Amino acid sequence: MNRYRVAVHITPRRGILDPQGRTVADALHTLGFAAVRDVHVGRHIIVDVDAADRGAAERSTREMCERLLANPVTEDFEIASVEAS
Repeated sequence: MNRYRVAVHITPRRGILDPQGRTVADALHTLGFAAVRDVHVGRHIIVDVDAADRGAAERSTREMCERLLANPVTEDFEIASVEAS
């Protein structure tokens, strides 16, 4: 068994109201960043997991996201990286 560090990004789905993202976008415009068109504020989660290999670590983390970490109705998730630790 090896230990893997898996990084997950969870963001609101496109079309879902994101008041925090809207607030950040408005603040960036106020600061002079007129080129910003949209902002989505989400979560970055790091999971340390013991698994037989990289694929098993990713599959396990994907299942965690589907069952608990991300709301399937309002959020999307992406496995950003899987690294041996």
